[in-house]
Amino acid sequence: MAGADLDFALGLADLADSISLARFRSADLHVETKPDLTPVTDADRAVERALRERIAAERPGDAVVGEEEGAEEGDVRWIVDPVDGTRNFSRGLPVWATLIALERGGELTVGVVSAPALGRRWWAARGSGAFADGEPVHVSAVAELADASVSCSLGRDLARVEPHVWHARGLGDFWQHVLVAEGALDAAVDTRLALWDSAAVELVVLEAGGRASVSGSGQFVTSNGLLHEEVLALLP
Repeated sequence: MAGADLDFALGLADLADSISLARFRSADLHVETKPDLTPVTDADRAVERALRERIAAERPGDAVVGEEEGAEEGDVRWIVDPVDGTRNFSRGLPVWATLIALERGGELTVGVVSAPALGRRWWAARGSGAFADGEPVHVSAVAELADASVSCSLGRDLARVEPHVWHARGLGDFWQHVLVAEGALDAAVDTRLALWDSAAVELVVLEAGGRASVSGSGQFVTSNGLLHEEVLALLP
């Protein structure tokens, strides 16, 4: 079943890319501010609507959890962030992606991260490894914090981590976590994330040999595994 699920998820990503790329940097892109003060574009809404319709047509009975239209309950759930990095998308920066994950019985089984403006796509199926554009990826083997390259979404976390590592920058969103999966970064510290922000990248990192967890104060952290506890110890 995992192979069919992954194929379906990749097809969903193709559909999402066809919609989001057509709206990227368009002069008539419509941007609104949601009640939580985060932006949403017509592309976010169009992608999620299209994915929900495809899932309903081809996987009737499967539930969907999406950022823009809310959560449905079910034993099988598709978890969708139509545009992760909406601020980047709305300003013409190419670092954004559609995140698609599948959860069966509470366990993540498939994850796809598709970043068409970067020309990159990452995916994983539980027990089958992680891939970027069809090539296997694996986390780094860096075992000393002093040799590590780490990304943090927030400046306050960057200030805590930077004195202890070889290199620290704030890359943010999905990007920093898939770079952990590729071994370009050794750890990434994010803010408190919703399920649709974390599910797909979590599975990609895990299948690449890394770890993912939530810190005591709620930050979502991914790493190569070797440095995980040390990075968590630097956080409040």
